[in-house]
Formats: sequence, C-alpha cells, structure tokens
Amino acid sequence: MAVPAIELRDLAFGWQAAEPLLSIPDFAVSRGERVFLYGPSGSGKSTLLGLVGGVTRPDRGVIRLLGEDLTAMSGSQRDAFRAEHVGFIFQLFNLVPYLSVLDNVLLPLRFSRRRRERIDDPPAEARRLLGALGLEGERLAGRHVTELSVGQQQRVAAARALLGRAEILVADEPTSALDADARDSFLSLLMRECAAARTSVLFVSHDRSLGRHFDRVVALTATGVEPAPGAQS
Repeated sequence: MAVPAIELRDLAFGWQAAEPLLSIPDFAVSRGERVFLYGPSGSGKSTLLGLVGGVTRPDRGVIRLLGEDLTAMSGSQRDAFRAEHVGFIFQLFNLVPYLSVLDNVLLPLRFSRRRRERIDDPPAEARRLLGALGLEGERLAGRHVTELSVGQQQRVAAARALLGRAEILVADEPTSALDADARDSFLSLLMRECAAARTSVLFVSHDRSLGRHFDRVVALTATGVEPAPGAQS
C-alpha cells in the first residue's frame, strides 16, 4: 500500500487543555489526491493546517507527511521538512511587500535545496507558473507585489507555493476575498497545475460550493474529519 501524503492518527489539540478544539481519530490524504475540507468559522480549520504544517504540535497523536513523523521531530527539523516538501497558500497571502513578483515566487528556493534542484531555470519556471495561473509573468515579474490587485497577489502566492514541485500544497481559505467567477477560474487553473505535478492538496474553506473542484470533500466536525453529507468519499 502506498504511503499517504498526509496521515493523522489519534490527533488531539486544544488551546486550553480542558477544552480540546480538535479530535481526529483517523484521516489521510493520498499521494496526488486533492481534498477539500470545510467547516464553519471557529471549527479549527486553520489550526489543523498549522498542525499539518508542523507549525504547532498536537497534544496527542501522530502526524505523518510522506511517511515521516512530524511529531518526532524538533522544531528546526519540522521547519526544514516543511521548506523542502510543503507549499502554503495563506488566507492573507503573506507576500513580502518590498520584493518583486518574481522574487516573491522564487523565495522558497532560498530555503529548500530539494525544490531548487528540481528546476533547471528557476526564473523561467516562476514565469511559467505565473502564466499557468493566469498572470502575464514577463510583464509583471519586476513589479512590486503591492502594486497588484488582490486576485493577482493570490496567483503570486500560489505560484510561490508550487515552485519546485512541492509534494504537498496546503491552502487556508485563499479565495475568500474573490467573487464567484474569479474563485472558479483561479481554482480551475490551480487544480490543473497540481494535477500535472502530482501535488497532494489539502484546501480548507467555509464555502462548500468550492468542493466541486476537488477529488474528495470532507467536513471538519467535533468528532473528526468525516465524509461530507451528499459527497462521494
């Protein structure tokens, strides 16, 4: 059996020990699978992504990415593993305002030898990704990201996360500021690029209508991660 991209076992976490926010007995994302996870505001979606990314440690349980146990690693080891294998798209994008579009996209390669070695010509690949995600890479590459619209900044953040063919992409409600047409266009482009790179995706949002772009839709509940009502699991 193939090792999952993401695997959670007996996971529990709470900001206060007496009030657990998350309790997930069993959840996995297969290699190359694109999973949409939804839940209401305050349900712990962003907290779960922080745990999966190794930013936060669980109170109990095991988190494995690509077969490696994050919970057995030190903080610096988790940071290094995340840089090598995981791309993040944040809700507020977290772009560096004083860097150009191109330099923002290239930023992960400063921290990841593995992702850098996968690319023969990093600037050319950065421009290709920008174009694949609906931006004119050549025209915008030298501009500062503060000059871009919200939708353009979103595409820059996605290109940055994908550069170097990260095995796992984690996205935290990155489409919340866009209208319906812009969301659908962006997600179609993003999923096409992830499919081409065989990137596993865990995408969280409170907007269940976005689930049609993904292979599987699941819900974050008080008792764990469960198949969404009416969705195929």
